Amino acid sequence: MAVILGINTLHAGASAALLIDGLPVAALAEERLNRQKYYAGFPARAIEACLAAAGITWREVDYLAVGRDPRANRPQKAFYALRHPARVLNLLRSGAARLDLNDLRPTIVESCGVPHADLRFRQVNVEHHLAHLASAFFASPYERAAGFSLDGSGDFVTCMLAACEGDALYPLRRLYMPHSLGWLYTMICQFIGFPNYGDEGKVMGLAPYGENSYKASFAEMLRLTGDGFRLNGRWFRFPGSARGESVTAGGEMVVDPLYSDHMIRIFGTPRPPTDPLTDRDRNLAQGVQATFERVYHHLLNSLHQLYPVNRVAMAGGGVLNSVANGQIFQKTPFRETFIQPAAGDEGLSLGAALYVARSICHEPNRYQMSHAYLGLGYSDSQIRAALDQSRLPYRECSPHELVEIAADQLAGGGIVGWFQGRMEWGPRALGARSILAHPGLPEMKDALNARIKRRESFRPFAPAVLAERQNDVFECGEPSPFMLHVYPIKAAWRERLAAVTHVDNSGRLQTVTEAANPLYYAVIRAFERRTGIPVLLNTSFNENEPIVCTPEEAVACFERTRMDGLAIGSFWCEKG
Repeated sequence: MAVILGINTLHAGASAALLIDGLPVAALAEERLNRQKYYAGFPARAIEACLAAAGITWREVDYLAVGRDPRANRPQKAFYALRHPARVLNLLRSGAARLDLNDLRPTIVESCGVPHADLRFRQVNVEHHLAHLASAFFASPYERAAGFSLDGSGDFVTCMLAACEGDALYPLRRLYMPHSLGWLYTMICQFIGFPNYGDEGKVMGLAPYGENSYKASFAEMLRLTGDGFRLNGRWFRFPGSARGESVTAGGEMVVDPLYSDHMIRIFGTPRPPTDPLTDRDRNLAQGVQATFERVYHHLLNSLHQLYPVNRVAMAGGGVLNSVANGQIFQKTPFRETFIQPAAGDEGLSLGAALYVARSICHEPNRYQMSHAYLGLGYSDSQIRAALDQSRLPYRECSPHELVEIAADQLAGGGIVGWFQGRMEWGPRALGARSILAHPGLPEMKDALNARIKRRESFRPFAPAVLAERQNDVFECGEPSPFMLHVYPIKAAWRERLAAVTHVDNSGRLQTVTEAANPLYYAVIRAFERRTGIPVLLNTSFNENEPIVCTPEEAVACFERTRMDGLAIGSFWCEKG
């Protein structure tokens, strides 16, 4: 029985997660508290919030689990450096920035104001992709599954294929830098004018607007191999060629341009972010997404050959590619997936903690992640204080009244902020910090992008569907509780779901059950009674910022945008 604090630090998605006796008490990303998207510094506020949620102090922490291990894969790092001596200086600079990870006590003393004598924990550094795999398999309902982790890179590995059994993770194959499917995707993101860390999702949304006219170029950039794939260095600036990834003093993650001069010779000048998108940019987005899907399924098929089971547990930033996930059941032999909702690097904190709990401490309690509501929650008294401070008119309601009022507003075409219970863990809004709207109004997508989200017009919105009606609306019935699969929408529903049907007739759905979120389920049911549609449009409660965390942030976002109603705790607000 142990108290385990997991963290991701000195990398984008800084976060903390606290486990007691093998079960999570809280997990949250630092960005939700300091309001700096993809924050890459030390997660001091997230740690404080997790400890406070459990009512404990640093003295009671038995293990500090860190989701990276600078000592991992040293032979491969050395071999790469020997083959590329001109890159050694930059590689050494990059490595020096990670040395603090070997002993985080001095950083904790400085950042958290804790006496060194209170830090009685044992620090365990967990290899990056093992932490990703642990975040999925040790949160899944499976006793045995294949394990798949894919991202840009972590501890010099870009992909890990594994066998997962009981309390153990057995790596079967690692793919090493510089051969990174994540880097390919990021390179194209940068080239077509989406340079910020985390912009890959925009390119996935843009891809269906393009044509597959650059197939030959992408075939030259990447070739499949028996053990994975290889990138062609002619198109890239590989690690060590420049600074690579770095973290600013303010905690911003910076990735130097990954495209080479050859890329510019072939495709012309990279698009400045403020310039209009061209057919070239849309076609490059389509090309990289098609290439990603081809390689992704090749890797999963290789995993199944290595470990032929029907279930796969998945994590890593690349696994957020919900379009590729939606094709797994057609393109691979796998029949079930469990995908960690915080699949990106913020999930490393929970994964490292779960690894220590299961593989080191062998905790008897087995965690099964039936929902993602591991963040902070607020009482009605705290919410009332925020409303009083704002001077918004509001009324207190029973849960039934709140659902009925919100459903009336939604059925009439209103846009509703939905702030209920504990915040979601991971990047998706799943009915705790959401904005809800009618999915069948053709003008709703443009209205939301212009009135609320203030973002690119091509970006789609998600359909949240009652679990028992998923088969009626979508071509695939495999659940997607964390909004991590894209499935085709059945032809009979496409016009009825005009605001959430993407240009390729698909939707990134969330399967909603009453057990996971009773109030959210109830409002979708109430909307269905009024409209005959068992789906609501769901998007994150924010406006070009991290998803709102506190009642004050929710109220402020409601006030400055053109939402029509706000269901916050037990209260209903409309602007006077």
